[in-house]
Amino acid sequence: MRNRKFLDKFLVAFFVLVLFKIIAIIAQWSQQAIQDALTGVFKFIFFVCIVVVLIVLLQSKEKDPLPPVQKKYGGNGVPLDSSIFDRLKNMYEDIAEKHIQNNEYKKAAVVYMNLLKDYYRAAKTLENGEFYNEAAAVYLKKLNNKADAANCYVNAKQYDKAITLYKELQQKEKVGDLYKMIDDLENAFLFYQMVVDDYLMSYQMVKASLVYRNKMDMHQEAQKVLLRGWEENHDPLNCLQQYFDNIGDVKKLEHEILQIFRRTPSDKKIIYLEAMKQEFKKAPELRVPTRNIAYEIIAEKVKTRSEIVNELKHFNPDDEVILKDISRYKTSRNKMFRN
Repeated sequence: MRNRKFLDKFLVAFFVLVLFKIIAIIAQWSQQAIQDALTGVFKFIFFVCIVVVLIVLLQSKEKDPLPPVQKKYGGNGVPLDSSIFDRLKNMYEDIAEKHIQNNEYKKAAVVYMNLLKDYYRAAKTLENGEFYNEAAAVYLKKLNNKADAANCYVNAKQYDKAITLYKELQQKEKVGDLYKMIDDLENAFLFYQMVVDDYLMSYQMVKASLVYRNKMDMHQEAQKVLLRGWEENHDPLNCLQQYFDNIGDVKKLEHEILQIFRRTPSDKKIIYLEAMKQEFKKAPELRVPTRNIAYEIIAEKVKTRSEIVNELKHFNPDDEVILKDISRYKTSRNKMFRN
């Protein structure tokens, strides 16, 4: 208010000064040359312009004070304090919850999306209400969530749209699954093979074999991959155990156990012994061949790894004498080393 009065007084004084200056210029015309008078006029006009600009700036600053502290606003632009805002939020939450309880999922989703701006809960609500296409649209447009959108399209049986999204996400196995679901086996096997190749590149032989066996029904290819993993030392124990697990016929399994053992190098026989523990338990017909293999490996390795005699108990679970024999052997060996 004081600044306003000061500006008003300043303007009055200024215009009085202007009036005196004009009178002085008119008086000069009678005493000086017109050219000098005009020069004075132009200088005075320039000075007046500067003063007017300063006055306008001062007035505009007075009219536009510093912006107020930022406040929250409601839907129609009315400022809200935090307590009112929280009450409104809670009210909208209650409304949405009531809609859900009444199975009005679309109405609840509208509340979440338009009033609460919670796009994820809006999409999830639509999905829970089995409005899969609508949920997918929210996932895509508002959240850029292709994985959840693709899953919604699957549930909506919009397989083409789901396949497109899974391709963008590089989820090749899911693409293969969907092609298989719609009986497009050519494309399904194309993508499954891509998955297998990726696993083989990273030496995940068991996973590659599972795709061959369970997805592509290619049992021989699965066995070849597992055997390769065993021979090339890519997770050899798991590959060998999975290879044996895939053989259902006991006679054939016994044959494979013996054949692979004959080709097993000395440095891998400890791993082979570990695999025999599992095979020994599978069937009564396998107990003798697996026990004989175990004895052979233990006899070969006992000189350098005396603790290997403990493995005998796994192949003689009902023999109490074997435990005493193991104990006597370990005692006598310790005495020998002390002497």
